[in-house]
Amino acid sequence: MEEFRRSYSRLCRESGAEPQEAVLQQLHQLPRGRLDLATQSLTVDTCRALGKLLPRETLCTELVLSDCMLSEEGATLLLRGLCANTVLRFLDLKGNNLRATGAEALGKLLQQNKSIQSLTLEWNNLGTWDDAFATFCGGLAANGTLQQLDLRNNQISHKGAEELALALKGNATLQQLGFLPDLRWNNIGLLGGRALMNCLPSNRTLWRLDLVGNNIPGDVLRAVEQAMDHNQDRLTTFQENRARTHVLSREVQHLREEKSKQFLDLMETIDQQREEMAKSSRASAARIGQLQEVLSERHSIINALKAKLQMTEAALALSEQKAQDLGELLATAEQEQLSLSQRQAKERRLEQQEAAERESKLLRDLSAANEKNLLLQNQVDELERKVKGQQEQLFQTRQELTSMSAQLKMQAIQAEERLDMEKRRSRQSLEDSESLRVKEVEHMSRHLEESERAMQERVQRLEAVRLSLEEELSRVKAAALTERGQAEEELIKAKSQARLEEQQRLAHLEDKLRLLAQARDEAQGACLQQKQAVVEAQTRASQLGLQLEGLRRRLEELQEDLSHKDQERVAEVSRVRVELQEQNGRLQAELAAQEALREKVAALERQLKVMASDHREALLDRESENASLREKLRLREAEIARIRDEEAQRASFLQNAVLAYVQGSPVRTLSPPK
Repeated sequence: MEEFRRSYSRLCRESGAEPQEAVLQQLHQLPRGRLDLATQSLTVDTCRALGKLLPRETLCTELVLSDCMLSEEGATLLLRGLCANTVLRFLDLKGNNLRATGAEALGKLLQQNKSIQSLTLEWNNLGTWDDAFATFCGGLAANGTLQQLDLRNNQISHKGAEELALALKGNATLQQLGFLPDLRWNNIGLLGGRALMNCLPSNRTLWRLDLVGNNIPGDVLRAVEQAMDHNQDRLTTFQENRARTHVLSREVQHLREEKSKQFLDLMETIDQQREEMAKSSRASAARIGQLQEVLSERHSIINALKAKLQMTEAALALSEQKAQDLGELLATAEQEQLSLSQRQAKERRLEQQEAAERESKLLRDLSAANEKNLLLQNQVDELERKVKGQQEQLFQTRQELTSMSAQLKMQAIQAEERLDMEKRRSRQSLEDSESLRVKEVEHMSRHLEESERAMQERVQRLEAVRLSLEEELSRVKAAALTERGQAEEELIKAKSQARLEEQQRLAHLEDKLRLLAQARDEAQGACLQQKQAVVEAQTRASQLGLQLEGLRRRLEELQEDLSHKDQERVAEVSRVRVELQEQNGRLQAELAAQEALREKVAALERQLKVMASDHREALLDRESENASLREKLRLREAEIARIRDEEAQRASFLQNAVLAYVQGSPVRTLSPPK
C-alpha cells in the first residue's frame, strides 16, 4: 500500500491537483489486499488517479467505495480503470447516487472485467433511465464471473425488471454459477414480477431472489418462491447425484487401478520368466553353436588329414594339395589386406567427419553473424518505427494547434455575437461592451500567439529528435554492412584452409597405401611359414577326435534340458491366460452394474422433468384463473367508483340547492363540479 500511496500522490501532482489528506490517511491504515475508502468524499482528480492505478494493482482484491458522493465523471473514470483489472473480487459502490452515465459505465465494466464476483450497488438510481439500465443489463448478460449482485433501492421499474430477466435468461454462465441477485425496495410492480417469474424456468440454478418492497402481488411472490424452492430441490438432487456418481467413479477407478496393478505384476512375472527362459535358450543355443562349430572344424580337419594320407601315393596329388594350401594362404592374406583397407577407409571417414565438423562450425559462426545482422536490422526497424511515432506525434500536435485556433476563433465569434445582443438591448452599455470585447479579443489573440509559439517550439524539438534518429539509423546501417563484409571474408578464408587440409590428407593416405603394399609382400613370406604349421596340425587331429565324442554326449544332454524347459513355459502361459480371462469376466460384470446405475439415474431425471412440466402447467392454470379474477375485481371497482361519483354529484347538487335556498340566491347560478 505504501507504493500505492506514492503513485497516487505523484499522479495527483502531475494533473495539477493536491492529493486528499483523508485518502492518504486511509491508504496508510488499510490492511493488505483491501482498499476501503468508504464515506470519503472523492474528487474527480482522485478518481482519475485511482482509475490509472487500479489496472496495474495486483494485490487489491476488495474495493469499498460506499457513500463517497462520486460524481458521474469520477465514477466513469474509476469504472473505466477497473475494466482492465484482473484480481479484484469484491466491489462496493453503495450510496453514490449513480445515474445514467454510471449505469452505462457499469455495463461496460461487467462486459470487460472477468474477475469481479460480488458487486454491491445499493442506494443508487440506476433504474431511473431505462436505456442506461438496458445497457447495464446487456453487460450483465455478457458477464461470466459475477455471483452476487445487490440492486436494492435503485428505482428499477417494470421495464428494467424485464431487461434484467432477459439477461438472466440468456446468460448460461450465470446460470451455472448460482447467481444471487437482490432486488428489494424497487418499483418493479406486477409486470416486472411476471417477467422475472417467466425467466425462472430457463434459469434452473437461481435459488434465491429477494423481491420485498416492490409492489408485487402475493400470488406472483408465491410463484417465485415456489420456483426458487423447486430450483433448490433440483440443486440438492443434482448435488446428491453428482456426489454419488463421483463416489462410484472413484470406486470404479480404484478397482481399475487394482486390476491394472495385478495385471501388470502378472505381466512382469511372465516377462521375467520369459527373459530367464530366453537367456537360458540363448546360452544353450550359443553353446550348441560353439559345439557344432568345433565339431565341424574337427570334421574338416579329419577329412583333410584323410585326404592328405590318401594323396601321399602320388606326387601330383601332393603338389595339388600344396597349391590348394597356398591358395588358402593367399586368401587369408587378401582378407588381411581387405581389413587394412577397411581400417584406412574408417580413418578417411573420421577425417572427413572432422572436416565436416569444422565446416559446420564455420557455418554456425556464419549463422551467428547473420543473426547479429538480423538483430541490427531489427534495431534499424525499431528506430524507423520510433521516427514514424515522432512524425505521428508531430502531426497530432499540428492538429491540436489547428483545433485550438478554431476554438479560439469560435470563442471570438461568440464574443462578437454577445456584443451585438448587448448593442440591441441598450445604447448606454455600448461603450462598456465595446471595451470588454476589445480586451477579450486582445486576450484571446495573446493566448493564441503564445500557444502558437509553444507549438512551434515543440515542432522544432520533434524535428531535431527526428534528425538525430535518422543519423543514428544511418550509423547502424553502416556498421551492419561492415560486419557483413567481415563475415564473408572469414568464410572465404575458412573454405581455403579446408581445401589445403584436404589435399594434405590425400597425400598422407597415398603414403599409407604404399606401406600397405609392402605389408602384403611380408604376408606372402608368412604363407611359407604357415605351410610348416600344417604338418603340426596332423598330429593334433587324433586328440581332437577323442574330444569330439565327449562334445556329442554333452550336446544330447543340453537338448533334453531345453525340451523340458519348453514344456514348463507352455504350462505357465496357459495358466496365466486362464487367470486373465477370469479377471476380464469380473470387470465386465462390474461395468454392467455401472450401466444399470446410469439407467436408474436417467429414469430419475426423466421423472424430475415430468414433475417439473406438470408443476409448470399447474402454475399457468393458476395464473389464468388469477388473471380472470383480477379482471372481475377491476370491473367491480370501476362500477363502485362510478356509483361513488354519482352519489357525490347528487350530494353536491343537494348542498348547492340548500345553500341557494338559505342565502336567497337563484339555483341557476350554481353548477355542479366536474
